[in-house]
Amino acid sequence: MILSPKPDEIADELAERMGIESEFVSATGETIATSAETKRKLLNAMGIAVDNEEVARASREGLDLAAWEKALPPVKVLRTADSAPSLELVLRTGAGECTGVLSLEDGTRRQFEFDFSSLELIGSKELQGVVHERRKLLLEPGLPCGYHTFELAGFGSRTNLIVSPGSCWLPPKIQQGGRLWGLAIQLYLLRSNRNWGIGDFTDLNTLVEIIARRGGDVIGLNPLHALFPDEPEHASPYAPATRLLLNPLNIDVEAVPELARCERVKAKLGSEQIRQALETCRAEQLVDYTRISALKFDILRDLFEACRNEPGGPRWTAFLRFKLERGEVLARNVLFIALRQHFAGQDKAQADWHNWPQPFRDPNSESAVRFADKHKQELDFLGWLQWVAEQQLAAVASTAKTSDMQIGLYRDLAVGADAAGAETWASAGAIINDAFVGAPPDIYNPAGQNWGLPPFNPRALQDEGYHSFIELIRANMRHAGGLRIDHAMALQHLYWVPAGEDPSAGAYVRYPMEDLISILALESHRHHCLVVGEDLGTVPKGFRERMAAANILSYRVLIFERDEDTSDFLPPNSYPRLALAVFASHDLPTLWGWWEGRDIELRQRLNLLPEADGARLRSERADDRARLVKACRDAGFLEDAAEHDFTSLHRAVHAFLASTNSALSIAQLDDLTGEVDPVNIPATTNEYPNWRRRFSVDLDTLASDPAFDRILRSLDDARRAETGSNEGADDE
Repeated sequence: MILSPKPDEIADELAERMGIESEFVSATGETIATSAETKRKLLNAMGIAVDNEEVARASREGLDLAAWEKALPPVKVLRTADSAPSLELVLRTGAGECTGVLSLEDGTRRQFEFDFSSLELIGSKELQGVVHERRKLLLEPGLPCGYHTFELAGFGSRTNLIVSPGSCWLPPKIQQGGRLWGLAIQLYLLRSNRNWGIGDFTDLNTLVEIIARRGGDVIGLNPLHALFPDEPEHASPYAPATRLLLNPLNIDVEAVPELARCERVKAKLGSEQIRQALETCRAEQLVDYTRISALKFDILRDLFEACRNEPGGPRWTAFLRFKLERGEVLARNVLFIALRQHFAGQDKAQADWHNWPQPFRDPNSESAVRFADKHKQELDFLGWLQWVAEQQLAAVASTAKTSDMQIGLYRDLAVGADAAGAETWASAGAIINDAFVGAPPDIYNPAGQNWGLPPFNPRALQDEGYHSFIELIRANMRHAGGLRIDHAMALQHLYWVPAGEDPSAGAYVRYPMEDLISILALESHRHHCLVVGEDLGTVPKGFRERMAAANILSYRVLIFERDEDTSDFLPPNSYPRLALAVFASHDLPTLWGWWEGRDIELRQRLNLLPEADGARLRSERADDRARLVKACRDAGFLEDAAEHDFTSLHRAVHAFLASTNSALSIAQLDDLTGEVDPVNIPATTNEYPNWRRRFSVDLDTLASDPAFDRILRSLDDARRAETGSNEGADDE
């Protein structure tokens, strides 16, 4: 037997300091130790060299020096409930009298004097012959929420001081014990008799009106992140180019005001060629991203020119103001898109910015700046698209608000962006390039998962004062009353897979959870935006309890909510109060597909399941169908005679969801329109048409469909009814 070499003690110490967890408990309950090789590769990905003992010692000394060389930490996160808020200062022994300047976000400045040597001593260290001391400075309690700064005058050191309410905002009705309901959709799959073969913001506005009239309070959306204009078939909203911009394909071209005075566009839209192309796109069963992108961007360029040709007009002036307000975030991301289009147009291999000519890999380089100056009109066009998209999204949010929806739009934040996208280029210092987010092997994915999404570097996030995380949350809470955090366990830790390795060779890396939750809470209150944490998969012990304490709703999927001993589905009154209840998600089969075992059939057809596993899963599904019937019958929603009547089961399942104690109950439009095939099959790319299967019923038909109306009315009635027994439904 070949024994693994004993892990280097310094490398182990460095791994611990950098947050690489030494072990984790798998989905089957087995404790999995992180290998020495995985630690080394992840440390290297973080920029911590451990090639040999000498190099590892140098890396450790570098971290020691960094921990003691600055008088103030780069950021300090406090909560309003802190009774004794404090800052840790590092100065030379005998520093004596100091002056601190606290600058509040509202412009107020507070200056005070203190004797460093009189502060509580935490520790000391000799660096290059000089003893440094770490002492605790108490701050006044009751600091207002916001983003402040604290500076040590004369030492050239300052810190970002973030004060948070500590827990997230909740809609008034939920605070008062009410239960809300809504509908979840993939926006781009919507059909209507006027869209261009892809759901747009006008469709969304129509759906908001339909749901609001029936008492719904929320529309759940797929991530609206920007994708790749040069590669329209790269369609996954969960692997975007950037999570900081919107997808321009969601724009309703015919709702852009410039159309009314642009004769060129009117002529194009009136042509037989365009009319036939649009009719073809509307009739397709799958979203034709390539054709739709070509049609939309061609017309949008003409509309942009119409706007630009009125330089003193109110619309162009409003766009310039938008550019100024969005600042560096907008500028860098549209510059990336323009550069990618430029280089990919020359060579497809250069679509990935890592393959661009060296000077352009740095957004601050002279070459990048010169490119931006030379292509200012193209950058303005890309920025204008963002302005138009945001205007239309804001209009939908306004419709939701005037319709008295408690939440309105419930957006989705993907766990990461594509490795070849704008985020890794524009924020290279904050994002890891040599490791990817994934998941360890589990029952559903025995080989583990590598999602190909580069993670944030937790240490770099702290060093930059969480700027990248703050910008990300703000961008996705804009015009939203709710935000779903995909794979919310990332707030505590993420499973990193070293580049080039199998998912089983990964490890969990810790994140500064308390700080990230506090920032989420602060932005949640500022935007009046509820937060839902998608907590499926391997959930760390105590994680759900911490989320509940922060008013972050748990994401409870009916088909996973089981009794640990019997595998029976849990009854409605067992669902926690601070939760969102739903039958399934975009990565899971629809209700009809699950009932028919369509997901098992598809996975076998795509060679994702061995034949033996397929037979076993079909047998288990038969048992689960019986369990679901029993759960609905026990809850009083299904008659004995209706056991094999799918229509009755369909109604019963939605009544079951609506009767849960959860503050939110969400129905999927896929289930209400009777879709059999899923929108996405994990672990596939080209094998299955992911993110393309359109809804089989259009909005115009849905609006007047009696069956659709009955389901929504029953959801509203059930949600307004008094909650049943709360026994066993403590917030986890």
